[in-house]
Amino acid sequence: MEQIELQATKRDILGKKVRFLRRQGITPVHVFGHGIESLALQCDTVNLQRVLALTGQTRIINLNIDGEKTPRTVMVRETQQNILKGDLLHVDFYQVKMTEVIDVDVPIVLVGEAPALRNKENMLSQELNELSIQCLPANIPNSIEIDVTSLAEPDQAIRVSDIVPGKGVTILNDPEVMVARITVQREIVEEVPEAVEVAEEVAEAEEEAKPAEAPDSAEAEGD
Repeated sequence: MEQIELQATKRDILGKKVRFLRRQGITPVHVFGHGIESLALQCDTVNLQRVLALTGQTRIINLNIDGEKTPRTVMVRETQQNILKGDLLHVDFYQVKMTEVIDVDVPIVLVGEAPALRNKENMLSQELNELSIQCLPANIPNSIEIDVTSLAEPDQAIRVSDIVPGKGVTILNDPEVMVARITVQREIVEEVPEAVEVAEEVAEAEEEAKPAEAPDSAEAEGD
């Protein structure tokens, strides 16, 4: 697998002043991990964005820090972006040890064609988008592919227990959690009128339960 390299330098500018770095095309980053001291760094924004596009949060990055002879093996832990503009604001890297297992969430990708979809009333619903796994950093897959060609009938489903993990990978999710299933669109359409009828019945019952309004004083005097 291709080695992904990223260059970084140590950062002295902290707090709100980092906005001046961003204007110069530099993004502030942090490196932290078990048993190491958190380190404030900075990276060229263009190079950092390129690396993030390649790695996501599942690939190992060789982080080369000026002044250090050996690169650090890190993974992306969190990215912060400007909500309005989408600009990259900050990145947290987690330093890993290649000999120690770690917990990580890996995206689930459905592959193949479910025979049940030949019926236009059937839908394929993905219930789980990420799988929580535990493994050595070198064994982290980019994604977990789930073959849906076994789904031939309505209500058929694939659960976490049906997934066969790769060598050295342990799945942490509840085995009974549903990953994907076949649903029937017709059922949704039929449930709508029924729900409306129930709502109307409840409203009518509440209306009947309301106390009768007292007569106007003028009408009371005329009786």
